[in-house]
Amino acid sequence: MSGMTKKPEYPKEPMGKKVTIIGIAGGTGSGKSTVVRKIVEALPPDYVAVVPLDSYYNDTSEMTEEERRAINFDHPDAFDWRLLHKQVQTLREGLPIEQPTYSYLLCNRLPETIHVEPKPVIIIEGIMTLLNKKLRDLMDLKVYVDCDPDERLIRNIQRDTIDRGRTVQMVVDRYLNILKPMHEQFIEPTKRHADIIIPQGGDNAKGIGILCRYIEALVGEE
Repeated sequence: MSGMTKKPEYPKEPMGKKVTIIGIAGGTGSGKSTVVRKIVEALPPDYVAVVPLDSYYNDTSEMTEEERRAINFDHPDAFDWRLLHKQVQTLREGLPIEQPTYSYLLCNRLPETIHVEPKPVIIIEGIMTLLNKKLRDLMDLKVYVDCDPDERLIRNIQRDTIDRGRTVQMVVDRYLNILKPMHEQFIEPTKRHADIIIPQGGDNAKGIGILCRYIEALVGEE
């Protein structure tokens, strides 16, 4: 990142060191992925493993297609919190996991998994990352990415029409009927659990830079 000081030297062999768990939360379209990418770029290669909350939606194999389409993906009950907590704990103990994968088009978990090796920094990223207390208790640093609601709506339209096969009207209706009320009820309140809040989302270069330097120092102490 521009303006950043020289990166500190890190030990070559990460295993045996304390794993730093970072939770990054924020509304849909707030810029969480940009913040995560900047952190990954600021640290040495192969030092970060990202665990997306989106990969841990419940297995809906027993549901009909109609029931799957009716799932509210922005409600806490849509997530498999037990599996997520178990796998983060496994990574923290220095063991690999088989991370589930999820298809928004099929509204179901896929049979394929992603092999994730433990790394010195584990980032849990998702809209409700700071909601679950047991998960929060595993975190060394809790971050909330804030963003103007209008900007989040625009990003949702841009993303969902391309990646999730939805029309603009579908995205707007979903935002007004589901995303907005769920954000106000479940996501926005988790801001109080954050150690650091990044306003202006992924566009806040200075805020992200400060966060990255803090994490560099945190990891360098291990």
